[in-house]
Amino acid sequence: MTVPAPRVRRRPRTRGRLLPLLLSIALLLPVALLTVQAHRLVDADREVVERERLGVEYLRALAPVTEALVNAQSAAVARRPLPRQVLEQAIEQVAAVDARIGGELRTGERWAGVRAKLEALPERSLTDPEAAFAAYREVTDLLLALHTKVRESSGLIRDAGADSHFLQDGVGEEMPEALVAAGRLTDLAMLIERRAATEQLRSFGELAAHRVAALQPANDLVNNLRAVMDSSESADLGANVLSSFDAYQRGVEAMALTSQPDQTGKLDVVRLTGARLEAQEAAKQLQPVLLDEIDRLLAERLDELNRDNLLVLGAGGLAGLLLIALAVTIWMSHPRDNPGIVDAPGNEPERAGSDRPSGSHWEQMAAQRPPVPVGQGHDPDRWRPFDAAR
Repeated sequence: MTVPAPRVRRRPRTRGRLLPLLLSIALLLPVALLTVQAHRLVDADREVVERERLGVEYLRALAPVTEALVNAQSAAVARRPLPRQVLEQAIEQVAAVDARIGGELRTGERWAGVRAKLEALPERSLTDPEAAFAAYREVTDLLLALHTKVRESSGLIRDAGADSHFLQDGVGEEMPEALVAAGRLTDLAMLIERRAATEQLRSFGELAAHRVAALQPANDLVNNLRAVMDSSESADLGANVLSSFDAYQRGVEAMALTSQPDQTGKLDVVRLTGARLEAQEAAKQLQPVLLDEIDRLLAERLDELNRDNLLVLGAGGLAGLLLIALAVTIWMSHPRDNPGIVDAPGNEPERAGSDRPSGSHWEQMAAQRPPVPVGQGHDPDRWRPFDAAR
């Protein structure tokens, strides 16, 4: 009779099931890291563009102050009533803008100094035009420095776009410089007429320096606008800029001609002032159009960054879901462990249809065999050897 062999426990195969899960987690970590890094880079670019738009807003508020200050200087030199109301309104507008976004652009301290100088200007024209010219010169220098501070703090000066870079350079630097220099040129020409003949020779040299200071930024602005209109894909920019651009060019060319003394050494101050006012009015019309175009370009760039941000997050999330789904699929498709007891080798259960009966089968048959009647059982004498003599 065969003795059953002892049964042994099957070892759980957890290593084969955990390996795909660990690999999926290992792949999920770099995907998440790359997604977060790309998201941060896009957010950093968005912050740069949003700060540049704040700079555009600040420059828009500074333009009326610049124009009002130049007009106030001309009125003080010519001994005319000062347009204080227009200047004060422009100051209040800049103060409101600076209170809202000056902290982010770090212009609060610089604007406080400019405002103090503006409010310290006399209510009435100074009795000495030369002193008025020097006093306004100091304030306008501070105002131009504030323009530069806004462009640097907002990042406009480092803008990577070709069109937006030329536009911000023209409207944030060259236009206010040309406006201030043109005002100084006409005001100096008016002062030269009142100076003694012995000082006029030196004054003409000073006038030539102011002519160069006025024409150089004006010509740079013209060149920048030409480059932008030739390369820009916006049809509205050319249509809105063309008429004002032509008027500005005419005004600049007229200033270049009328700011030179004639053969008698005289200046036509009336024509020079008229040319300056023509260029100033054209610049006043150009300024909001150029700022609007810069803001439009920055808004388009911001929309592209928002789409890139959604694309990065969507791609990262999809990759993560696919890795998780892959891990779950491999985990579910792997054979599960059977914690039960299995037979040892050589003592496997009988297959169906096997010819070899199992031990339990024989025991059942022996138990079901009917008992042998008395007298019909085994007779020992029945199987004795044959004895012939018997």
